[in-house]
Amino acid sequence: MTAATPTTRTRGSRRAEILRAAAELFAARGFHGVSIEDIGAAVGVSGPALYRHFPGKEAILAEMLLDVSERLRAAGAEVVTAASSAEEALEGLLEVQISFALDQPALIRVHDQELGNVPEPERRRIRRLQRLYAEEWVTVLAELHPHCPPPRLRAAAHAVFGLLNSTPHSAGELDRAAMAELLRRMARAAFAALAES
Repeated sequence: MTAATPTTRTRGSRRAEILRAAAELFAARGFHGVSIEDIGAAVGVSGPALYRHFPGKEAILAEMLLDVSERLRAAGAEVVTAASSAEEALEGLLEVQISFALDQPALIRVHDQELGNVPEPERRRIRRLQRLYAEEWVTVLAELHPHCPPPRLRAAAHAVFGLLNSTPHSAGELDRAAMAELLRRMARAAFAALAES
């Protein structure tokens, strides 16, 4: 494996900068309310210069949502593999999702509002990555609640995702640490309800 050259590092950091800026713009104005020129202006280049990095606006949206889906799936798999117990694995998964929810509210908004604008092949890949991530949660919950049927565990996991991903609407009310602790307690309480089933 060779070290990255300054050019490839710069290209990679520029792509990441474009994705971050586009996420904020798409979240604020919607995919159709943002032009290539708007994204270029947000990162200090002309709109046409963006075509050196992405073939178009749909490609930016697709890479943005593919990237975050892959990062969540990889982080989920990593914490579950490293955990010494199901309880520890669940705490690790909660930390992954809470950190994402608090640190990436624009991506949550974009996913909720704009997934339908992603071209179909990439949309299928995003959905597949999300299913793999959700199944990490279901596997851990099955260890903690062995008598609970998988559809119920899956429904509980998705309900907790909804709770945690509500942060674009609520996170400004508390500082980050307080919000993280509130979300952690609420998620634990939601999963505790599985024991009553």
